[in-house]
Amino acid sequence: MCCPRNFPMIRIMVPASLMDRVAPPFIPMSIAVVETPVRIRTIRLKLRGHKEWLAEVQFLGVVDHPNLVKLLGYCSADGERGIQRLLVYEYMPNKSLEAHLFGRALPPIPWITRLKILLSAAEGLTYLHEGLEIQVIFRDFKSSNVLLDENFNAKLSDFGLAREGPQGDRSHVSTMPVGTYGYAAPEYVETGHLKSNSDLWSFGVVLYEILTGRRAIDKNLPQSEQKLIEWVKQFPADSKRFRMIMDPRLNNQYPLDTARKVAKLAESCLRKNPDERPPMSRIVDVLQEAIRESENGNISEIRSPLASPLPEPSTRRVVRAS
Repeated sequence: MCCPRNFPMIRIMVPASLMDRVAPPFIPMSIAVVETPVRIRTIRLKLRGHKEWLAEVQFLGVVDHPNLVKLLGYCSADGERGIQRLLVYEYMPNKSLEAHLFGRALPPIPWITRLKILLSAAEGLTYLHEGLEIQVIFRDFKSSNVLLDENFNAKLSDFGLAREGPQGDRSHVSTMPVGTYGYAAPEYVETGHLKSNSDLWSFGVVLYEILTGRRAIDKNLPQSEQKLIEWVKQFPADSKRFRMIMDPRLNNQYPLDTARKVAKLAESCLRKNPDERPPMSRIVDVLQEAIRESENGNISEIRSPLASPLPEPSTRRVVRAS
């Protein structure tokens, strides 16, 4: 990785534990920082850009978990083109969960792999919520922020919106609502009261994305199907119609009972009362059990040969005039 051409000289700062993996602090633009591929993210400094860059540096500089992306370095420079901010991460060759779920250029992710990705992401959130001296709320959990390494292990990325959780006898943190439409918890959007349970709502949305292969918000679908968590309410986990929501790219290669269990887990994350949502450690337990069931069970055609096939939900796309 070379430094950006518009930076004549950059100061690269890294955690002390990574000093043996980078070049000296001041480096000319043509010298590589690390020998292995890295991911470079440029922060736009409009509006909240600097605060997000600083939050990312502060949080990733102190956390350490296999399911959180590693920050290898960061830089800041003021030049003719204004203030520049960069973040340098470890490279994740399999891109994001979003790219695999919704991008047709990549092969579909098998059922077991989907569950293991969910588990890895849940373990990362559990560490943030329960494994640190001060709780961290991720605040922007979504499929595009779940990156995948060469073995499809998931790591959470983009901590620019992360906040410390409430301390002492405080029940929440008051802050201006930010996040991504379709993933942000409704009570947080309405009140600005932030709890770790807000991340649970976002996790529930991604659970349904994994099950359905649909985006949280997809305006190319008919209007009644554009909001994922509203659409899936028509197909309860215990109903005969449930399998109609399942991603057709799975080709029915999953155990139906386990899929129902994952849907019920999603429903528990999406409870209107945030205090009724399960802790992330409970999510981990349920996903571990779902993986065991899937590995020990028969991942095969779920329809009985005697059963009449149910009609598929709409796959129509709305064509908008240009």
